[in-house]
Amino acid sequence: MVVPTQLTAEAVNQLREGIDLLLGRWSALQMAIQNEWGGRDTRQKAQQLAVDVYHWLIRPAEALYVDELEDLLDDFMLSLNTEIDDGSIDEVADNLMIMHEECLEGNFASIERLRQSIPAANHRMQVVNGGDDDSDTASSSGDESMEMSDELDPSSNLSGMTISEPPRAQAPVVDADGWTVVSSRRNKGGRP
Repeated sequence: MVVPTQLTAEAVNQLREGIDLLLGRWSALQMAIQNEWGGRDTRQKAQQLAVDVYHWLIRPAEALYVDELEDLLDDFMLSLNTEIDDGSIDEVADNLMIMHEECLEGNFASIERLRQSIPAANHRMQVVNGGDDDSDTASSSGDESMEMSDELDPSSNLSGMTISEPPRAQAPVVDADGWTVVSSRRNKGGRP
């Protein structure tokens, strides 16, 4: 089967919607928007990203490489003062490429699955601020997983996890001069 090289009018609309849906569920991007990590105009920058991704995908007569799309997404997130190391850039880029290929074939199943999926609310995320703080916990809305599967398995994220008791607070240590010794929280439980 020969895959067309240009999108139909319907495919263009579907692709635009799919890009918006996918970027709208990318939790790292949504956190950057919500917290304005790229400045006051972060939301407008994110809207421009959707346009840039769309134009990148429809550029005529050029081969599309996922590595280039990953670089586009990574450079954008860096422009928002956000470094992504969780693998989500690769996942988003892969899903955008798949969505584009499917749109060329007139198959909009992945976009329909995105439409049907309800973004999970109140995800608990750990945000590390460049070593200034140990960690902060933030809530975010959006689908943390960019996978486009038909079924969502809520127990899938729990495999391999063990539940342990929370650490107990130790009694304060008072030295010979009557001062209370306070231990550093940074390396607690870190290295053996």
